[in-house]
Amino acid sequence: MTQTENIPGGVVHDLPMDLAAALTANPKALATWEDITPLARNEWICWVETAKKAVTRSKRIAWGCENLEEGKRRPCCWPGCGHRERGATPEPPLEP
Repeated sequence: MTQTENIPGGVVHDLPMDLAAALTANPKALATWEDITPLARNEWICWVETAKKAVTRSKRIAWGCENLEEGKRRPCCWPGCGHRERGATPEPPLEP
């Protein structure tokens, strides 16, 4: 899978375009992404999407791709996606 629209998302969250583009640009990170579970992908996506500022989101995408490139399967030091709880809904993405 190399096209952005063919990269799998998570169990609750769809893959945002900016994260998909970063993964497409980094073959090692993309290989790890495709190897991890949908739940693990969900954790990465939620971690990126919960950033309150666009600059933080960009930093998380860059740091996340570096960590995926190193083979890390989940974001470090993050309590996890709260949207998996019954009745929770994801927050809308940031406006550019």
